[in-house]
Amino acid sequence: MSDTKDQDGKARLSLRPAGRLELGRTVDAGSVRQSFSHGRSKVVQVEVRKKRAPGTPPPVTATPAGGGTRPSGGSGRPGSSGVGSRALTASELATRQRVLADQQRDAAKRESEAREEREKISILSAAEEARRREDDARKAEEEAVRAAKEEATRKALEESDRRAAEDSAKRAAASPASAAPAPVAAPAAPAAPRTSPGETLRLKTPRAGEEDEDQRPVRRLGAAVPPRKAPLVAPKKGDADRRRTGKINVQAAIEGDDERVRSIASMRRQRDRERRQAELERLRADQVKVVRDVILPESISVQELANRMAARAGEVVKTLMKMGVMATITQNIDADTAELVVQEFGHRVKRVSESDVEIGLEGEVDEDDDLIKRPPVVTIMGHVDHGKTSLLDALRKTDVAAGEAGGITQHIGAYQITTEGGEKITFIDTPGHAAFTAMRSRGASVTDIVVLVVAADDGVMPQTIEAISHAKAANVPIIVAINKMDKPGANPERVRNELLQHEIVVESLGGDTQEVHVSALKHTGLDKLEEAILVQAEILDLRANPSRDAEGTVIESRLDRGRGPVATVLVQKGTLWTGDIIVAGAEYGRVRALIDASGQNVKTAGPSIPVEVLGLSAVPSAGEPFVVVEDEARAREVAEFRQRKLRDKAAAGQIAGRGTLDQMLARIQAGVQKEVGVLIKADMQGSAEAIQSVVMKLANEEVKVRILLAGVGQISESDIQLARASSGVIVAFNVRATAQARDLATRESIDIRYYSIIYDVADDIEKLVRGRMAPKVRENFLGYAQIRKVFDITKSGKVAGCMVTEGLVRRGAGVRLLRDNIVIHTGDLSQLKRFKDDVREVARGYECGLSFAGFQDLREGDVVECYERELVPA
Repeated sequence: MSDTKDQDGKARLSLRPAGRLELGRTVDAGSVRQSFSHGRSKVVQVEVRKKRAPGTPPPVTATPAGGGTRPSGGSGRPGSSGVGSRALTASELATRQRVLADQQRDAAKRESEAREEREKISILSAAEEARRREDDARKAEEEAVRAAKEEATRKALEESDRRAAEDSAKRAAASPASAAPAPVAAPAAPAAPRTSPGETLRLKTPRAGEEDEDQRPVRRLGAAVPPRKAPLVAPKKGDADRRRTGKINVQAAIEGDDERVRSIASMRRQRDRERRQAELERLRADQVKVVRDVILPESISVQELANRMAARAGEVVKTLMKMGVMATITQNIDADTAELVVQEFGHRVKRVSESDVEIGLEGEVDEDDDLIKRPPVVTIMGHVDHGKTSLLDALRKTDVAAGEAGGITQHIGAYQITTEGGEKITFIDTPGHAAFTAMRSRGASVTDIVVLVVAADDGVMPQTIEAISHAKAANVPIIVAINKMDKPGANPERVRNELLQHEIVVESLGGDTQEVHVSALKHTGLDKLEEAILVQAEILDLRANPSRDAEGTVIESRLDRGRGPVATVLVQKGTLWTGDIIVAGAEYGRVRALIDASGQNVKTAGPSIPVEVLGLSAVPSAGEPFVVVEDEARAREVAEFRQRKLRDKAAAGQIAGRGTLDQMLARIQAGVQKEVGVLIKADMQGSAEAIQSVVMKLANEEVKVRILLAGVGQISESDIQLARASSGVIVAFNVRATAQARDLATRESIDIRYYSIIYDVADDIEKLVRGRMAPKVRENFLGYAQIRKVFDITKSGKVAGCMVTEGLVRRGAGVRLLRDNIVIHTGDLSQLKRFKDDVREVARGYECGLSFAGFQDLREGDVVECYERELVPA
């Protein structure tokens, strides 16, 4: 139905269909196989329609009613392009041109996309066609083989039927004449298989490698064999005859068959996997079992054990689980368990000890050709205040003694001087106080010569004797320097005679020990002392090899606030260079700087040269040896081993000193054992060591002294916390606490005691120990009383009538009952009466009545001793 216009211009209805656009459409049709996940694919019919190019005028058709022509599809409405319509404005034309341009660009884009799609389709179609041809060829070969087998089966069946027919005819001819002849089927027709009515013949398609005779069906004799048909073989998925033809919609794509076809990429991946698996099996077959030598220390982690065996850590964990050991890869196992694991893996075991890390740490023995002359190392020893430091100051032309607190040396100093002849001598000054025994022992062990300083007016003293013992123990020659010869009371003859008592015979008395008279104050005899030292060094023939790694001893160590740990070392072998990695006791580090005795930075330090070393990880213990190692890993390994040894030793000492936990708790609860905790912080390691020895000597059976910490450096907040937890006192020797530590100590009421002289430390700690001791009980004798008569009173028991023979008897005092001068009872008086009255005490010459608490065995003639107890401080 369409609307037309009449002569009046009015639109009228018409049953005639409106004109349609006669646009020819060009269609490109084709099929494409779509691939989905899991190997599924579908064949889809694709139609590609060509669009009419923009700007092409529509074909002109005749108007259904009325004259004139109009474009097809014109409606005659205002604004249409038909005859009689109004002209388009400029804006409408611009809009139309813009829309046409956009349509043209879209069409070009769609055309390029369609071209790319067609190229993809052609590539996929070519691959699909090649694969289809391969499948067709393979199926044709299979059909030919199958047809040949079926033909052979058919011929065998026909031959069998023929023979059966002949046998039946022979049996019929031999039967009696009365018997009716049986009808015989025409031989020309093939015999049908013997089947029952309604039964069909089923043939099983023979498989590859199976005989046809085994698949022969059962037939009746004489039955006709129908012509055999080709067996029905189900076509495989992906065959060409199974492809969907025609168009496909969304419903068909969703509900279509789920045929699966492997993609080319999937087959390529499978071939790669098979090739890799074959190569891996070939490598495993050609691989030779590698047997390794596995080094096992006393303890090793599971991961490290796996690394040394070149095995997976998981396999080692599984092996341990089979052995009943549940361990993770980060846990440590003992050497015995690790040995079993290594043997399970088929490797050889080599057991080593942790101490083996120190093997080869020291260098080899030097050859005589490499040794050159070195300066002698001289240690000055003697009693306190005998002038050791003053003598060294005179030799060095310095004044060290003036700077010492209390006028005594409290740490080891190492110096080097040059004589007028150009010879160098290294001096080590040791303290003479009784507390510094360990320092003197260290000084004697690292020295070549000992200069024994004895005051001419004082003679041989206790520390002088101790210095002689240290020198003899170290097998070091002694030079006796009789000091203070300028004093009026100087008596060198007395010194010589006193030295004889200790087996020191000087040259003036016919011995081999050199004797020099010196005065440190007047600087007299110093040249003779230097000459004696050089002569002794010449006799000893002191030599060393400077062209090797350095070895030596830590003389003293301290913690400097600005420079960190500082160690004063004496190089004994080789040459120490800046940048060397050294191990000093349980500490290690790289040498950052070397400072000589005059305070100057130096690059190297040869044999017999004392220097300060900067760069260690912590403060080493004084007296420990140091050695240069090849790398930092070796230094760390050695230092960690030594630190473990020190921790184990300290733990064992604490356990041995305290006993078991039950014993310690029992002693504390009973009030038998008391403890004084002391935390020591000093400026030098040697000073802390000396204070520790002094404090430990103050302990007794009742009060134990426990050293919480003995270290160097300033007092920190952690030190305050440690002292608070142990209820201890802090001894600060030539150091101070930080501001934060002082505030914390004030809040926690922690006692910090500052000292600069070791005498004061010993006195204060001794008072502290005495204050912790329980007061002692002292008995004061009061008097004697003799029992004259014993009365038996019903309510009170036995009462002794006594005469006080000496002193007095006091109520509440302690009494002892003596019978034949033997104590048979000790207790207290329960009653003291004179006549019928209770009295406080009864004096000598008076009678009294006594009764004892809990004791009734009283006899005439016994003696009662009365005394009282008094508590006095310890």
